[in-house]
Amino acid sequence: MTNSVDFEAARVYAIPMRNRFRGITVREGVLLRGPAGWGEFSPFLDYSDTEAAPWLASAIESTMDGWPTPLRDRIPINCTIPVVSAERAHDITARSGCRTAKVKVADPGSTLAEDCERVAAVRDALGPSGAVRVDANMAWSVDEAVHAIGELDSAAGGLEYVEQPCRSIEELAQVRRRVDVRIAADESIRRAEDPLRVAVAGAADIAVLKVAPLGGVRRALAVAEACGLPCVVSSAVETSVGLAAGLALAAALPGLDFACGLGTLSLLTNDVTTTPLAPTDGWLPVPTTAPEPDMFDTTEADRETRTRWLDRLSRVRTA
Repeated sequence: MTNSVDFEAARVYAIPMRNRFRGITVREGVLLRGPAGWGEFSPFLDYSDTEAAPWLASAIESTMDGWPTPLRDRIPINCTIPVVSAERAHDITARSGCRTAKVKVADPGSTLAEDCERVAAVRDALGPSGAVRVDANMAWSVDEAVHAIGELDSAAGGLEYVEQPCRSIEELAQVRRRVDVRIAADESIRRAEDPLRVAVAGAADIAVLKVAPLGGVRRALAVAEACGLPCVVSSAVETSVGLAAGLALAAALPGLDFACGLGTLSLLTNDVTTTPLAPTDGWLPVPTTAPEPDMFDTTEADRETRTRWLDRLSRVRTA
């Protein structure tokens, strides 16, 4: 086996999604192999090459160094509810086996009333003891966020937290002062030059950590330690290869008070492996390495997509 990452053997996948998510209908990325196993490089297309560099560092960590010793062998997860009808949201939640659900809201194609209906349906499916959280992906102004959070909190019969209601750290801090619901920071951490500013600014109660945008498991652990906030580990809608790194982070955190957003494989119509990281009764096991992508023949990207991703990989490597 090679003692370095075999970039010449990089594999590009393209997997359709069950519903539109973050404006995309097909998830694409690159799988890399090294002496420690497989890693995934799959920054979203709106990320610049500079922003994509930590994603490559994360993939290289997985392939070259492996991950820290886990402190737990399984991780509680939330189900993720995309922008679908209330009926469909209820069905997804009920079938998931999870006791926590994250509901996407504030999509351009959905009204606040429809978001509230979706959230209420999720609450009905979970029952009173389940936890409902929502993710607005930076869509609101401060005043819009304060109003929407109040409506959604009522519809949910109490929200666990609201993820990234506004774009800037300053806006998050303003919203946090005006609502009683916890505020979680996601984009403000993973796309910030200084992730620690979120805690310093008093902008969030919870830090949402994603391994790839932060540069790997060890880098994400350092951010978690420095920010001093309770952490939720979430995915970037990767295949099981990328999800394995997220599970490694969740397993290595000293404390884990909330369910993690790592059950996103259900958003894809397929996976690259015959041993997918699919949850059972709301839990995922912690793997020692990423699974072997032995289903690549059914998920391989076409020539045009492969060329585009290999060009991107080359640019990010040499940036």
